[in-house]
Amino acid sequence: MKIMITGCNGQLGSELVSVISSGKSQIGEIPREIVGAEVLAIDIDDLDITDFKKTEEFVLNNKPDVVINCAAMTNVDGCEGMRETAFKVNALGVRNLSIASKNTGAKFVQISTDYVFEGKGNKPYTEWDIINPVSVYGASKALGEKYALSFNPKTFIVRTSWLYGFNGKNFVKTVIRVIEQKGSITVVSDQIGNPTNANDLAHHILKLAVTDEYGIYHCTGQGECSWYDFALKIAEYSGYKDAVIPCTTTEYNNKNNVPTKRPAYSSLDNMALRCTVGDEMRKWEEALKEYIDKVGESVRH
Repeated sequence: MKIMITGCNGQLGSELVSVISSGKSQIGEIPREIVGAEVLAIDIDDLDITDFKKTEEFVLNNKPDVVINCAAMTNVDGCEGMRETAFKVNALGVRNLSIASKNTGAKFVQISTDYVFEGKGNKPYTEWDIINPVSVYGASKALGEKYALSFNPKTFIVRTSWLYGFNGKNFVKTVIRVIEQKGSITVVSDQIGNPTNANDLAHHILKLAVTDEYGIYHCTGQGECSWYDFALKIAEYSGYKDAVIPCTTTEYNNKNNVPTKRPAYSSLDNMALRCTVGDEMRKWEEALKEYIDKVGESVRH
């Protein structure tokens, strides 16, 4: 089996490469079909997925069995100021990969986000709930979903949220760094979602990729919390006390000139996972604790 992973230097892409290489995740062993798979790990320097001809040629020449697209413009505020770039990467790039994978008979896995939802509810969103993004980032990812499902029938849409991994920047590392530098950090307490360990997510993506259970999936850590609750646990597990200060979204946005509207409640229900390959995602606190214990001092840099 040959697996092509775009965005291989990002949090999820690098985790997928690592899990495939080791043959197991923190949850357990990955599918036997994946063990020993040839991995074609690429990033922007190897292929610009927004160029249709180059993308089509690349996929055709390499003939992967599975294409996992982890490439995306994920800077939510940056997307507001660079609308066309966001749609070019998060929608047209997905279209290009979807068409190219369809033409070579490959399965296609598109990583999406909780930000496709408006966030005005009070119970976890299921896969059948109607999407209604309130930001350019969310809208561009929603169009990417539509393109993926339209052009390749062998598509998995995997929505996740509040992701953190070993490679690159993330909320966990930011919280620890700011506390160390300033003694405390102020975090919004009125946005609710699901922290997700990239290692757990990679495990489930690979479980799905060896099946024909195509469709839309939610894959997040078990349980929900606010960003403030998340930061409290990060501080606790890192040995800091009384270092996290709560605030409202309005207070934070006004103070920091944040241009982007974010969903107030974007918790996801992993219903489709439970009904198909099984939901082994760990409780978010458990996965976070192991992450911080495993990374140790390096998470601070």
